[in-house]
Amino acid sequence: MSFVTGAVARAAIVLVLFNVASKLTALVREMVIARQFGTTAVMDAYLVAFSLPSVLFYLFTGALATVVVPIYSEYAAAGREREAWGLFGTFFHVLLLLLAVATALGLLLAPWLVKLLAPDFPGDTLSLAASLTRWMFPFLIFSGLSALFSGLLNARNIFAITALNGPLSNLAVIIAVLVLSSQWGIYGMALGVLAGGAAGMVVQLPALRRAGFSFRPGVALNHPDLKRIFKLVLPITLGFSISETYILIDRYLASGLAEGSISALNYANRLIQMPLGLFVTAVGTAVFPALTRRAAGKDLRGLGEGVLRSLRLVVLVCVPSAVVLLMLREPLVTLFFKRGVFDDRATYMTAAALFFYSFGLIGQAGEFILTRGFFSLQDTRTPMILSAVAVLVNLGFSLALIGSLQHGGLALANSIAALVNMILLTFFLNRRLGGMWTPEMWRFILYVILASLAMGGAVEAMTRWIGLPALSGTFALAGQMVLVAAAGLAVYLAALTVLRIEETRQLWDFIKHYLSHKRPGGMKD
Repeated sequence: MSFVTGAVARAAIVLVLFNVASKLTALVREMVIARQFGTTAVMDAYLVAFSLPSVLFYLFTGALATVVVPIYSEYAAAGREREAWGLFGTFFHVLLLLLAVATALGLLLAPWLVKLLAPDFPGDTLSLAASLTRWMFPFLIFSGLSALFSGLLNARNIFAITALNGPLSNLAVIIAVLVLSSQWGIYGMALGVLAGGAAGMVVQLPALRRAGFSFRPGVALNHPDLKRIFKLVLPITLGFSISETYILIDRYLASGLAEGSISALNYANRLIQMPLGLFVTAVGTAVFPALTRRAAGKDLRGLGEGVLRSLRLVVLVCVPSAVVLLMLREPLVTLFFKRGVFDDRATYMTAAALFFYSFGLIGQAGEFILTRGFFSLQDTRTPMILSAVAVLVNLGFSLALIGSLQHGGLALANSIAALVNMILLTFFLNRRLGGMWTPEMWRFILYVILASLAMGGAVEAMTRWIGLPALSGTFALAGQMVLVAAAGLAVYLAALTVLRIEETRQLWDFIKHYLSHKRPGGMKD
């Protein structure tokens, strides 16, 4: 019986489609922001101001999504869905109170928080960042509640409406920058972020109501499962906070570098996030409920198979993606960002960061999938400890490399830490499940690397043949990039076919299934 079921396939397809919309609108958002603000001190101030609420947002998103799904699944498996809604109705009120308190503290302590996070900012930039922080902190309430709602809907295998959060948020920021920034400047963008966060929360409410959720508290505060939620959320939150320390370390150290260093790292990271958001997040989110069911049923063999198959799929996509990002870094940055105040200097700084980030793409992708394996076992402690190790690795390499490579050293330190974390996660999960590092897996990785190198050769040859980027203008450069990408993709797929990689057949099965609305052969629930 194949682990990749028709339900998972359908969910993955839906999420991929919505993630495409989310990432495309996110790319347009970054293009609009880059055109308006570039790599300037104003943009650096905004990114520092948004650091704390956005980091806390990712903590709540990750922690709640990974706790809500397995606990709800336990209740559903026992036929106690009504009790589950009562439990999470109480949790909603507790969470709202915690978010309100955190927001109030953020508003009160904004100047000190910014001084702590970016101590080397000039006075004007520091004051602007403190003011923007007060504008941005209410985003935490919208995003935290949205994360809870998404987790509950995903637990019911409702994915489409939750995936609207990204596009709605991105569109709000795009409109705000285009309409408000001429008069309000960077504050216009801050208002767009708040509007987008509120929209992402509100749009889920009708689906949540239809699913059976009630906002009335359904259990007492001393309920054992409410305590269990917090017991599970706390280490996951600590684990995610440790992993998000990457961002805080980068912005702390980059605040003393050349103006625009923080912005350049941010723009480069946005490009790195494209393959992660388009594919890896979709696969991980869609497969997680299935993983938790395998774990709840004590089917460790099935759980291991699911993690391994998901890992193979992301390796298949992320290794060639890293090669493309590395080789075409400057044309990509030019295509997406070089307009308005985003000049040659900004292009060079962002391309340098993208070069070093590319080496860690597979590490970030593997980390996302592997942690889901631990979370499905309700083991939150191991990923937390390994994240702490990775942060120390990141800090050490950041301090060692920043002097010679400047902001590029910070990007490279991130990549090294991500790879170390993936290796450690694989080692310890293999001890729990076994069978992950078989000769077949090593052969698969070798074949993907060989196919990616062949693709890289085709990209290099095509780049030289057409003289990329010889033409000027967005559409002309985009046409050149499409030709180069098509040549590379054709060679990569041909190489995979020759090497007989199993996942290429599965990919075509998924596509045929989506187009015909039939269950692919060999994929049974």
